[in-house]
Amino acid sequence: MAEERRRSSNIVRPDALHVTSVVKKGRELAIVVEDGTLDAQALGALGYKQEFKRDFTLLESFSVSFSVLGLLPSIASTLGYGLGYSGTGGLIWGYLIAALFIQSTAFSMAELCSSIPTAGGLYYCAQVMAPPGWGPFFSWFVGWSNFCGFATGPCSVNYALAAMLITCGQITYPDYTPKTWHIYLTLLALLIMQGIVTMQSTRFIGWVSKIGTIWNVIIIFIFLIWFPVGSINSPKTSETHATWTTFENGTEWPIGWATIMGFLTTIWTMSGYDAPFHLSEECSNANVASPRAIVMTSVSGLLLGWPIVLVIAYTVTNITDVVAGNYGQPFGSLCLQVLGQRAGLAMFALNIVAQFFVGQGCTITASRVVFAFSRDGALPGSRWWSHVDKRTKTPVFATWGVLFVAALLGLLMFASPVAIGAVFSIGAIAQYVSFTTPVALKLFFDNGRFKPGPWNLGRWSRPINAIACLWLLIIIPALCFPAVKGIDLTPLTMNWTALIYGGPMLLAMTWYGVSARKWFVGPRVNVEFVNGVEEIGSEGGSGSDEMMGEKR
Repeated sequence: MAEERRRSSNIVRPDALHVTSVVKKGRELAIVVEDGTLDAQALGALGYKQEFKRDFTLLESFSVSFSVLGLLPSIASTLGYGLGYSGTGGLIWGYLIAALFIQSTAFSMAELCSSIPTAGGLYYCAQVMAPPGWGPFFSWFVGWSNFCGFATGPCSVNYALAAMLITCGQITYPDYTPKTWHIYLTLLALLIMQGIVTMQSTRFIGWVSKIGTIWNVIIIFIFLIWFPVGSINSPKTSETHATWTTFENGTEWPIGWATIMGFLTTIWTMSGYDAPFHLSEECSNANVASPRAIVMTSVSGLLLGWPIVLVIAYTVTNITDVVAGNYGQPFGSLCLQVLGQRAGLAMFALNIVAQFFVGQGCTITASRVVFAFSRDGALPGSRWWSHVDKRTKTPVFATWGVLFVAALLGLLMFASPVAIGAVFSIGAIAQYVSFTTPVALKLFFDNGRFKPGPWNLGRWSRPINAIACLWLLIIIPALCFPAVKGIDLTPLTMNWTALIYGGPMLLAMTWYGVSARKWFVGPRVNVEFVNGVEEIGSEGGSGSDEMMGEKR
């Protein structure tokens, strides 16, 4: 039976398919697939068999990532940072500077995706690019950081959405007094709704994502026109010089550092462009379409996000009322301040619908991250989380696992607003650490092992990679700083990002040191070798022979 399967399979070499593989150079693989498409062969050359249906095209991949980007709702969710920390000048210049730096990370990631089009491509690349003997260590570190980032995604997005819904209740019924448990129950309801959608087929998810993209684009243009034209204030917009040069320090740090701390608005908003990477095993022509979708998403975040920021800066009249007003959601206060109650509530409601699609996209992408890392045995209960439903061809268990973690993280809202607010910073730090670590390994330890795919940066690769690494060094401390210091610094005003991100990462790395280093070898190859069992990794990411022979 094995011989029949081998005769009917495609024989490929990783080098011939322009992929950077954990499989040793020159080895032949027998890839047992039904269709023998180039996508399936490329995935097999990376060591994985095809398990998902490739129903995504460039459009669907971009739709998911653009939905995760969710420009207007994402900026609205974190407006208190960019606007509250440094005023209109800090918001405008901060968004532009941060968005330009983020392009270096996105373009570097797109180049990796073209060479390693697999759902776990970030930690897979860390395995291959690491110095000799360090592959499993860096693969484990990047994979867990990526997991922490996506585990917080559905929680942070839906917490913001729940707060928006409760704010609508406050605006509509002035006598209504919201309670924390009201927000938490709303959060749970949203997580369940998104879980039901995410567990459906790839084709269905693709259609939902396209609807989300269309809605997010429409809402951007409605906002850009309606806010300045429909303003109830006189004048309708602020004077240009004052708007661009007024820096109101909402922290106790120097205004320059406060502006950098406010980068969180941009960083959190533009953290969804990696979705096509994690969906590459469900995308046709993945080594070209997926990196293109990454770049399209990041550039869209710059070109469409900055006009949103400009409109906010030009129309806001009282920053304190927006950031620390009667309502728990700054964007709700902004809508009322600019458009009045009826029109402001309508604009706010349109944004809420867009925010739901952001949460949906986050849940879809997070489930694929959990599936990929579990497929390689790195998470507790990996056998369950890596299960692909036979009917929908999607990771149903991973979907509900991610949402369960999001529900647990949501309990932080009962501690303090600062504690639950930390999930925004955690997601940003965790994501960019996992985004940039493989880039840094490629920059400093490549030694010719990286094989550029059809989409690559050519001679600009190393300079752009270096800028991405510099960007990470800037934002890590900025995202961990509290807004106050001295006697004003209390447990309620402390920024707990370092603890809430560092705690799980410390546990994960301790687990690796005590136990996982003995059995975790990085990506588990599950295709069949023509010449039998072969060791994992190229020169850098060496691991164990044992897992390479495993078949599913």
